[in-house]
Amino acid sequence: MHSDAPELISPAAGTYDEMLAQDGGARAHYRAYADWLAARSADAMSAKRAEADLIFRRIGITFSVYGDEGGSERLIPSDLVPRIIPAEEWALLERGLIQRVRAINRFLGDIYHDQAILKAGLIPEGQILGNDQFQVAMIGIRVPHDTYAQIVGVDIVRHSDGGFYVLEDNLRVPSGVSYMLSNRKMMMRLFPDLFRLHRVRPVEHYPALLLQTLREATEADDPTVALLTPGRFNSAYFEHAFLAQQMGIELVEGQDLFVKNGYVYMRTTSGLQRVDVIYRRLDDNFLDPLAFRPDSLLGVPGLLAAYRMGRVAIANAIGTGVADDKSIYPYVPEMVRFYLGEEPILGNVPTWQCRKPEDLAYVLAHLSELVVKEVHGAGGYGMLVGPTSSSAEIEAFRAVLLARPSNYIAQPTLSLSTCPTMVEEGVAPRHIDLRPFVLMGREVRIVPGGLTRVALRRGSLVVNSSQGGGTKDTWVVDSLPGGPGEGDATERTREAREVQRQSQLPGDVPAGSGDAPPGLDDSSHYAGL
Repeated sequence: MHSDAPELISPAAGTYDEMLAQDGGARAHYRAYADWLAARSADAMSAKRAEADLIFRRIGITFSVYGDEGGSERLIPSDLVPRIIPAEEWALLERGLIQRVRAINRFLGDIYHDQAILKAGLIPEGQILGNDQFQVAMIGIRVPHDTYAQIVGVDIVRHSDGGFYVLEDNLRVPSGVSYMLSNRKMMMRLFPDLFRLHRVRPVEHYPALLLQTLREATEADDPTVALLTPGRFNSAYFEHAFLAQQMGIELVEGQDLFVKNGYVYMRTTSGLQRVDVIYRRLDDNFLDPLAFRPDSLLGVPGLLAAYRMGRVAIANAIGTGVADDKSIYPYVPEMVRFYLGEEPILGNVPTWQCRKPEDLAYVLAHLSELVVKEVHGAGGYGMLVGPTSSSAEIEAFRAVLLARPSNYIAQPTLSLSTCPTMVEEGVAPRHIDLRPFVLMGREVRIVPGGLTRVALRRGSLVVNSSQGGGTKDTWVVDSLPGGPGEGDATERTREAREVQRQSQLPGDVPAGSGDAPPGLDDSSHYAGL
């Protein structure tokens, strides 16, 4: 152990810590990492963190906070202590995620066609047909392979009981995958020796899987795919540009596209090109000013008509937002049973729907104990975390809730698991969640792990970047035969070369060229979490 090793602060009693067991020792899948960390000095780790921040800022991985009058861009901290998931735990999560996303896609196909689940009385009809995210224009439209949500981000938490629970489903424009990829490249660049100690499953092939999934969203042969962005002032623009570059497809804005004779075309430097699949990163209401918001300057006039004729595919499909509405979330376990005839592998968090008088009465009587969220909310805005709120904040929120109870749901304040995180006082436990990304084309594809978000403020349960959260690299690890570090020299050499290749960040030049890696355009920025 290094004499100046970072101080490892123990988690609070009753909290499940991903690294440390109740007796203070490292869990089996963290032991090699714990030994490695104990052999490092605090100064060395601080220097590595400063290096990571510098590179991230130079590349342009920053974000803007909505409502920030200064309009300044901020760096989303990437913590250097990874969140490690053993392979057997990931196998359970993977099965549960696949099951859940299949059921949700079946649900979306049903509500826009037969509406069998409504006729069965499992979900109140008015809660679907009267939902702001339900798109009447989608009724009767068939999509290829009956896949409505090709890209789904599922937020998962671990409770103090050690079990995993789904906190919410993100289907409209799930974001954050660029951080998953950038965090991995950064960790491999800074700590290549760690990847020789652990068999960490790769994630760098996600863009290839995403492109394959998008190409499968249409019946067209050799389809042309484009990523539709709201533009460079959108808080998630870095991710849009990053993914388009990684997939080798065009990044377009609404003004780059037009509809002619029922087909969508994009303007390019070499002339017009037909577009078969649009990976859209803007909400339904902005897609087509002729069908939705007439004041939208971000969309493509006539896009819905082309979509209804089956001449262009849109991922995710129009109208998928109804399935990530927090008032629909409580019914997902019933969707699994109804459509698949199976019991849910991953459970939901108990949820009170404030539109129900009896639920509202309970929530009002227990505001100081609950987390209350807007059904269409995102980014940690418009919510109340009762245990950390003042009496004045609770009473002010009570008035808001009473004014529009149907706009809110409530959940118990979970004791989210913690993971050691580098902060000012040392390596201290901070609460985390996990967002795996599920891709659904002709088959379901998931890269191992996902984006781990961390609440950097002591005691905070809000992991959103807009509320001061950060991110971690997420490792799904396989056991090394005979223990970490063993194996023949040829295999270790191959792994070392692979680590070097995968650690290349956007804008890097080949090693040994003598040139510094240029950053992306200074306007690139990303929030979207």
